[in-house]
Amino acid sequence: MALDAQLVREPLEIKQQKRGDLVAEAIKRLITEGNLLPGDRLPREVELQQMFGVSKSTIREALKSLEVQGLIKVSTGPSGGGMVVEVPLERTFQLMQNYLFFKEVSIDDIYTVRQLLEPELAAGAVPHLTEADFEALEHNMACCSPASHDRRELLRQRQADVDFHDILAAANPNSFLRFTCELVNEMIRQLIVFGNETPRREHEKFGTANVNIHREITDAARAGDAQRVRELMHFHMQEARTYIKRMNGKLRGRLILDSDIADMQQRVRSQLGAGAPQMPRRKSAAVKATPTVDAAAPKRATRKAAGEGKVVAKTASKTSVKPKTAGAKAAGAKAGAAVKVAAPRKRRVTSS
Repeated sequence: MALDAQLVREPLEIKQQKRGDLVAEAIKRLITEGNLLPGDRLPREVELQQMFGVSKSTIREALKSLEVQGLIKVSTGPSGGGMVVEVPLERTFQLMQNYLFFKEVSIDDIYTVRQLLEPELAAGAVPHLTEADFEALEHNMACCSPASHDRRELLRQRQADVDFHDILAAANPNSFLRFTCELVNEMIRQLIVFGNETPRREHEKFGTANVNIHREITDAARAGDAQRVRELMHFHMQEARTYIKRMNGKLRGRLILDSDIADMQQRVRSQLGAGAPQMPRRKSAAVKATPTVDAAAPKRATRKAAGEGKVVAKTASKTSVKPKTAGAKAAGAKAGAAVKVAAPRKRRVTSS
């Protein structure tokens, strides 16, 4: 079969991957195949240099890339290095919103999604709500009752109304549904704004309506009536959409900065410091990676200190780390380099 003449004339462009990116990918495989969990430490910089046969600057470039992605936290000092962390919701929200910045998204779009998801989220949370959860819901309703006449306080209360939904989300065992709803809630907090012309009484009406429906949802949840919670939440989403449009709420399109992420984290700390009960996080069980060589790998040793992890050493198995060299990329093949985590040996990554 004859090749297209146009394709023959135009050479294929093969993008060469930087050495730091190759090492970052290899460390990701190390985390995945080594079944490292948040709190576990990566090998020290010098050990990583020996593993991959690269310079200190390349290792630091790779670690910085992983830190920006939210996968690790890098500390300095004699006991410093990379530690695996859970990717924060704030970082995920930043990436998602920066993606949506170039899309056409309206308040109607957001509430169409909320109307579909929030009733199921709330109903699914009912069997799992604890007394601490109900205390957090009660505290939220007390904080959001529109008793203040200060405009800034009323706006803060409208943002705090969304915390009620985060408490329910934290109790739902469906991690993907919880994640999706929390992202949408953060969009509402960060991006929906009201004009200065919005009358104060409209904010007060909206706040009163929110507290009233939240009270009914809480009472139904205490009674264990998941179907009633589902119906009330569906009505709540319809009512909230109507209020926001009547109050001339607008979606503020903007890129989320790192300083915004710090503000989100500070807001959570301030809420906890003000006496609000901490919302429990339900984490799904970690799925262990199947060892590629030895199925009888030793179990993880018990951590010696709370909050401090360690490097997991799989003494009976090897983790296959396969960074692609420049020549292998052009040929469309991978160059394999076997790395033993417990006793690293020097492997050199070639470059053109």
